[in-house]
Amino acid sequence: MTDMLSQRIQALLDSDAAATLADIHRGIEKESLRINERGTLARTPHPAELGSALTHPYITTDYSEALLEFITPPSTCLRRPIEFLDQLHRYTYRHIGDELLWVNSMPCMIGTDDDVPVAEYGRSNVGRMKHIYRIGLGHRYGRKMQTIAGIHYNFSFPEAFWRIHQELEGETGTLQDYISQRYFDLTRNFQRYSWLLVYLFGASPALCATFLAGREHHLLERFDHSLYSPKATSLRMSDLGYQNNAQSSLAISYNNLREYVDTLTHAIKTPEPAYQKLGVRDANGNYLQLNANILQIENEYYSSIRPKRTIQPGERPTLALQRRGVEYIEIRALDLNPFEPVGINQQEIRFLDLFATYCLLRESPQLESGDFNASKENLRRVVYQGRDTSVELNNWGKAVSLRQWGLEKLDQMIPIAELFDRTHGGDNYARALEHQREKIRTPDATPSGRILDRIESRNQGFFAFALEQALAHRDHFLARPLESDVEQELRQAARDSLAEQAAGEAQPEAPFEEYLRGYFQD
Repeated sequence: MTDMLSQRIQALLDSDAAATLADIHRGIEKESLRINERGTLARTPHPAELGSALTHPYITTDYSEALLEFITPPSTCLRRPIEFLDQLHRYTYRHIGDELLWVNSMPCMIGTDDDVPVAEYGRSNVGRMKHIYRIGLGHRYGRKMQTIAGIHYNFSFPEAFWRIHQELEGETGTLQDYISQRYFDLTRNFQRYSWLLVYLFGASPALCATFLAGREHHLLERFDHSLYSPKATSLRMSDLGYQNNAQSSLAISYNNLREYVDTLTHAIKTPEPAYQKLGVRDANGNYLQLNANILQIENEYYSSIRPKRTIQPGERPTLALQRRGVEYIEIRALDLNPFEPVGINQQEIRFLDLFATYCLLRESPQLESGDFNASKENLRRVVYQGRDTSVELNNWGKAVSLRQWGLEKLDQMIPIAELFDRTHGGDNYARALEHQREKIRTPDATPSGRILDRIESRNQGFFAFALEQALAHRDHFLARPLESDVEQELRQAARDSLAEQAAGEAQPEAPFEEYLRGYFQD
């Protein structure tokens, strides 16, 4: 264990800070494609019974009209996010007819980009902007790529933890400045070690061949038109998925809040020749994208972790961070686990708590270009070769096997697990840690290993496996009707959201072009 890590853990043990870990806030955002019973993408509009995708607090859409996104409110209760996700799934299944929710991160069978309906958000300026932004993504990266689904884990330490931690560190200055800097310390280490999460929780070693139709790749093809890589963990996180080459030249800094905002703002305001050639509008005046810059808005940057701040209406994320500092982090490196009905389980959440805390407590030097490139290469190797745990990774210029380095990381988290178990009682965090250790010892125990084993042992393809799991999960949710009060609350939330959207659209607004200019002004 590093000296700084051990010193910080001991300081927490000797203070009251460990008790404040009970007040960590957690939330989950989970995406799922709506499909028909044939396993192809649903072409139906967002169901009215689910409310307004623009204003509903818990059920919305991501890129496509068919890509549902479930959002749990932040909670200090360890079990609440998954319980709430379960309720949202049970409610949704009673209001989508014969449709199913696809359970894998890599999408179902899709023909062409035109088969992917872009999400609609109504006539208001904010609704039009959300739609046009997605139109732009389709032109820039292809619509099929936008149907990839994942889970985002939102995590924040309580203010009491930060106050004690700041005092222990002997740091002066405002508390919010300290919190922001420490969250950036966390994000840098996350990028250094996110390969471990991808190995442990990657669940996309195979995909449907329709996803890569017309694109070059080096995956193997099975008789059933499944594409796969024998030792892969998460093709979602590969250059075939979200870590695509279109943004490879971007150099967003995570060294501190100012550099992060400056580099991201630069990308939003700098024209990109290829997008200038596309144009902002077509010959009929229809928008093709919000602008012709490297990034249309901040969310276009595909990062495995984001520092976040709750935004005010009409406020850009970078301005919110600049004005009020970092509030929480959003971990975005997680595949849907097709063996879990809601795509994630409680054990995974506990390990994410440990991993985030580990990234915070150990030393976190500035992330220079060489370090960043090494982290990207480590991730690439784990994505394609991770279940060969002898694969060598770059640890500060020293070659080390995934197995050796991964076990070393988990060993360093043992006292952090003891901290959390002391706070919550029992030994659930220690057990969650041990379960991850077993995955490193036995690569076939990882979700990616289990998927390929299922495909091979049953001689079925990726598509057949995923559809079978989707049907099983539908039965799981439909077999357990919601309690009447919960059903009523979610029905009311849907009605309220539709009313809120209608009321907003009834209000007079400035012309859309004027709205856009105002949005992008500093």
